Amino acid sequence: MKKFTFAACIAIAAAVFTSCGNGTPKASLKNDVDTLSYAIGMAQSDGVKEYLVERLGIDSAYIDQFLKGVNEGASAGDDKAKAAYYAGIQIGQQIGTQMVKGLNYELFGNDSTQTVSLKNILAGFVAGATGKKQLMTIDVARTTAETKLREIKAAEMEKQYGDYKKQNEKFLADNAKKEGVVTLPSGLQYKVITEGKGATPTETATVKVNYEGKTIDGKVFDSTAKSGKPVEMRANEFIKGWTEALTHMPVGSKWEVYIPQALAYGERAQGEAIKPFSTLIFTIELVEATENNTPAATTVPAPAKAVVK
Repeated sequence: MKKFTFAACIAIAAAVFTSCGNGTPKASLKNDVDTLSYAIGMAQSDGVKEYLVERLGIDSAYIDQFLKGVNEGASAGDDKAKAAYYAGIQIGQQIGTQMVKGLNYELFGNDSTQTVSLKNILAGFVAGATGKKQLMTIDVARTTAETKLREIKAAEMEKQYGDYKKQNEKFLADNAKKEGVVTLPSGLQYKVITEGKGATPTETATVKVNYEGKTIDGKVFDSTAKSGKPVEMRANEFIKGWTEALTHMPVGSKWEVYIPQALAYGERAQGEAIKPFSTLIFTIELVEATENNTPAATTVPAPAKAVVK
């Protein structure tokens, strides 16, 4: 028998809530259909509380209010005005909780003293939905949101990790003066350990590489030594610094590569090992490269989380 979804569960439960009041409807099992209906409602109630708490963030102490809402929604029938109102309640709650909390965490982390403006979010939402009193077009809004999100987050990370950023910049400045270190126009630095004699791959080539990655304090955060075999991916599916290095390396080469944060993860952290603004140091051995004539796939499983885009 096909299992009912949670949405079906709510629809079925609503169908047996014939009372117009806010209390629990009283069952009346006069025939087989009544009994079937009640049994389905009872059986499908399994997991409802967990769903409300874990997925929707509803306090279990307010289950009566949830049931009141189900009663009112079911009693509304085909009333278009009430349907629109209930839809507004749902979207409004998502904006006020999930969206605001998500944005705050994305921008400010665990700093609870800062928050986005719910008032302005709602003002923009209403203007967009009604087409009235818009301060910008939808396209401009999308671009502005993306730009401001990056700028505000970068500024916040700068405040928190400014000293660490300077340490990494000083490391690169000092490293550039060392014998054998080559600095490319992008800021990428490398030192040849072994010079290969094979072809140099293009960005779309599939490459096999052995590597070890560490931060400027010498802490190793990733290595192919864990798996004992090379990583195989297209050269342009790694972070920018990797792609640039690989497209300068003849097959058979082994380099130590120093990747500035702008060519790595910038102001983004990568787990606990890689802080925002980290310079990444990789020992890379280019084992093999195969040229491809087809475009790179849009999504590829990442065999090395700290290395790929």
